[in-house]
Amino acid sequence: MSEREPGNTMRERVGDRTTRAKLFVLLDVDRLTLAAGLTVALFVAFVVVGLLDGSPLRAVLRNADSLETLFNALVGALITGVTVVVTISQLVLSQETGPLGDQRERMEGAVEFRRDAESVLGATPPPEPASFLRALVDVSRERGERLRDAVDGTEPGEENGGTDGSGETDGTEGVDDELADRVDQFVDGLVENAEAVTDQLEGAQFGRYEVLRAALDYNYSWKIYQLRRLRNDYADALTDDAEAAVSDVERVLELFGPAREHVKTLYFQWALVDLTRSILYATIPALGVAVVVLLFLDASSFPGATLGVDNVLLLAAASTAFALFPFVLLAAYMFRLATIAKRTLAIGPFILRESSRSDEIDWE
Repeated sequence: MSEREPGNTMRERVGDRTTRAKLFVLLDVDRLTLAAGLTVALFVAFVVVGLLDGSPLRAVLRNADSLETLFNALVGALITGVTVVVTISQLVLSQETGPLGDQRERMEGAVEFRRDAESVLGATPPPEPASFLRALVDVSRERGERLRDAVDGTEPGEENGGTDGSGETDGTEGVDDELADRVDQFVDGLVENAEAVTDQLEGAQFGRYEVLRAALDYNYSWKIYQLRRLRNDYADALTDDAEAAVSDVERVLELFGPAREHVKTLYFQWALVDLTRSILYATIPALGVAVVVLLFLDASSFPGATLGVDNVLLLAAASTAFALFPFVLLAAYMFRLATIAKRTLAIGPFILRESSRSDEIDWE
């Protein structure tokens, strides 16, 4: 079987540099910083368009009715936007205000999962999401090393054969060497990925994207697939200890999947609440600016120019960009949430993106 293994981190699983740069903007840049940058870009674009000969923006600035129409629309859009934000908040909070039976089921599910995690970790799981994920990743690394030791301890000629009674080898030794090489490759990749992720999770605070980013960088789904193929391809060569070690690694990886999804869900709720609050904070001054411009700004206001640009153009462009800031902030948050949702649609050993698929899969 010839396989091209996908990268461990999300950025490594993306192909070209342009896509990686786009992914950096969509996911890693602080949301307020991104929104501020986009707002400044809008302001510059408005000024540039206003400076062009024959620009329709010049005609708008000469016509007080056009300015009034523009900012009337912005005032209405801002008020409507607040209503939408309140609706989003209600959707998020509705999961926290269910009946007692639903809350009890949620509690029972969480406690049962933590009991399963406790049986795997051999200790009480940490309560913080970052520490909990780090503990699972650490255990997967430790169990991966045990798998390597279990396979390296396989002695050809004992449980797996070695000779056929006539003094000739039956090929088992070659199979054992191939199995050891496959396990070494798997464990080396697992250990490297686990160490990188644990470093990212150390000191990470939930509520920030860094916790989820580290969780997304642990490519557990591909590791589960590798283990399943390893078990099926070398079923006859695996000793009981090696088979048990494979199962132990697979079990902790299968726990990491729902744990990551739960952390992702909590982060989405946290981010949506932050989005609601931020938009409410931004909407009040934006609405105030739009109303002031609507009442007091006209084509004859603020005569003169600054750096060769009409003052009224600068003021109109700045006011428009500022009034649009709540919508830009909404877009900045949704860029990240939508990107995360698209890249984590599947749970378990399902790989949806073409860049992460193997070149060739042998089913025989």
